[in-house]
Amino acid sequence: MKKLRIIILFLAAISLSRCAKQSSPQGGPRDQEPPKLLQSNPETQELNTKPEEIVLQFDEYIKLDNPSKNIIITPRLQKDEIVTTALKDRVVIELNQELEDSTTYVFNFQNSIQDLSEGNPAENLKIVFSTGPFIDSLTVSGSVNHYWPKRQFDYRDVIIGLYLENDTTDLFTAAPYYLTRADSLGNFVIENIRANRYRAYAWHDANNSTKAESKSEAYDFLQDTITVESNLEGLQFNLSQADLSELRFSRSSFTNGSYDIILNKWTVEDNIGVEGLGESIFYSKEESSLKLFSREEIADSIQVNLLLKDSVGNKIDTAIWAKFPKNERRPDDLTISANSGLNFTDTLKAILKFNKPIKEIKTDSLFIPVDSTNQIQIDRQMFFFTDSLKRTELAINIPVLDSLPIQIFTLTAMDSTFLDITGTYNGEALRANYRQIKPETLADVLSGNIEGSNGPFILQLLDSKGEKVREEIIEDGNEFTLENLQPGNYQLRVIEDSNGNKRWDPANFYENRLAERVFYFKDDTGKIGEVILKSGWTNEGIIIKASKPTGY
Repeated sequence: MKKLRIIILFLAAISLSRCAKQSSPQGGPRDQEPPKLLQSNPETQELNTKPEEIVLQFDEYIKLDNPSKNIIITPRLQKDEIVTTALKDRVVIELNQELEDSTTYVFNFQNSIQDLSEGNPAENLKIVFSTGPFIDSLTVSGSVNHYWPKRQFDYRDVIIGLYLENDTTDLFTAAPYYLTRADSLGNFVIENIRANRYRAYAWHDANNSTKAESKSEAYDFLQDTITVESNLEGLQFNLSQADLSELRFSRSSFTNGSYDIILNKWTVEDNIGVEGLGESIFYSKEESSLKLFSREEIADSIQVNLLLKDSVGNKIDTAIWAKFPKNERRPDDLTISANSGLNFTDTLKAILKFNKPIKEIKTDSLFIPVDSTNQIQIDRQMFFFTDSLKRTELAINIPVLDSLPIQIFTLTAMDSTFLDITGTYNGEALRANYRQIKPETLADVLSGNIEGSNGPFILQLLDSKGEKVREEIIEDGNEFTLENLQPGNYQLRVIEDSNGNKRWDPANFYENRLAERVFYFKDDTGKIGEVILKSGWTNEGIIIKASKPTGY
């Protein structure tokens, strides 16, 4: 009996040992299979159903990734009422609202449902059902472009929305009735649309609100309603940003030597009417403020007429009463900035900017040292104020011989060279460096044509960082020629200056006015291309094709 018991224990130990050896090894290949939908309630393509919740059953445990953004529901539902949960291998969407009669609903899950272990998203997952006897099947498709693209911009954050023609809401006030998101290339399709008339918009939904923010998010719109009776293709949107808020005063007062007019945003046109402007009264501009300066104190208030305009056309047309009493405080310091670091061939072109209007310039302390005994003296014929009503920007053009024994030219303004209108001198010396280069090191010519648009144009040459290095106004024709350019890789940008005001004008949604078109030289793949310039080269025959205008 004892022997039998020992034999049984021995056989059990062997069995356990074999079981241990047969267990699954740790690790193994990574799970790359996406979760698969086993069933749903309602089923996709189901008719005559009004569910209170949507239930999805999968073949493995799953998780949700930002369902409020990634689950696209059309037509519009109150997303704040919807509760989406994931439990083990099921997703439950509680609608908490009544669905419309005879309406096709689409729940496009995109990448919102993922497996629990590796985050693989369920592929092409979409549930379509109707509360009526048929499924709406019309589609609207097209593409989205951005006039001012940024490197980190992602077209997948762009919403394209349709609003019913008689809907009192719009892209700034409520989510659209039908919506979709663009793909990474800017292409989009809105599916399962009911035949009707719609207004169409696109915007960069950076904050995931399904509404556009006019101050901070780029947008575009079709000027006319669209009739969807059959599949509609080729809609084009061109995004750009425009602050549509009303232009208004924040405050105005005399502060430390200037009468300050504070606005809520930047203006593009400033028409100031006041007696003595440009003679005894000048002004400067900083961000969203205008500062009026007077050479002398003025005991009584004087009338200042203002006609101001922002970039979208909002205006202020009014009069204020400005005061210039004796200033008891120490005036602000006079500050100077220069466009140092530029190269030149035969004429050094310097720009000096001041924070206050300049009253006097002592030319004997404005010069370029050549060596310990010689210098180039700057005389009054070499400089001028770019705006005589401001006197805050000084352009200096200095002819330089290429026989001088230096390459780096240091424009020097000693302390007390400049006296501003408040009686303050520059307290520190200014030294700005410029490099003289040989003409033969430059590229000779860059020329070409602009196709698909009529001028006038603003042609801009951008460096590898996207910074503007040259700008030319083309008032007539479609040809352009740029000469004497430094070698390097450049981009070419064109603004279609439709109204000829020599600046880009953004869209104004409330006036149903589209932004002026902006387009670029592109390579064979359709991406923004680079133009390579080398010393002594002539690069001719560049074709810049206008992008497709907003519409269809």
